[in-house]
Amino acid sequence: MNACSRAPSKSLAVLLAALLAAGCATQKSIDLPDLGEWETRQAVLAALDRWDFNGRVGVQAGDDGFNGKLRWRQDGDEFQATVSGPLGIGTVRIERRGDDVYVTDKDGETTALTDVEAELWYRYGWTIPVESLRFWVLGIPDPRVPAETQLGDEGRLLSLSQRGWDVVVSGYREVGGQQMPKRMTAISAETHVRLVIDDWVFR
Repeated sequence: MNACSRAPSKSLAVLLAALLAAGCATQKSIDLPDLGEWETRQAVLAALDRWDFNGRVGVQAGDDGFNGKLRWRQDGDEFQATVSGPLGIGTVRIERRGDDVYVTDKDGETTALTDVEAELWYRYGWTIPVESLRFWVLGIPDPRVPAETQLGDEGRLLSLSQRGWDVVVSGYREVGGQQMPKRMTAISAETHVRLVIDDWVFR
């Protein structure tokens, strides 16, 4: 089943504005509104731009791989992702500030990245789908790029193909009164990424 994002209706736009205003005003974890059908679900979740999650990540790249922890904080269009656990490299922080993306290694050295995923591969021998992960973990495609999607009977995302990655959401859990992804995999030609999300905070 294919689906693509469409502009939200006027009533939905009002709902989104109210939701975002509430989140900005309280800066606390908030409950999610009823996500309804797929079109509404995409629009509401894509508009949520202040949230955090903590999870566990496993990356396999050829004969190499690691298991570690992933902490992600989204704040508008900016994000900070901290990957900890890879043997030999310690903790890596990837963050977008303005239009630029930076990586900070275990020694505290910060470097600007031009092609984030390719340069992570060059540096460490592994990569994660940084550019679109903020949308995929919410269970929606990246609205900036064409995608093929498959939905389940409940109108939630089962799988998608986008940007050379095949993503499967294999489990959901209730968060903020709604069902949100719990487990997913993202597979490219070179890399197999497994992610388990342990907790969410919507701000």
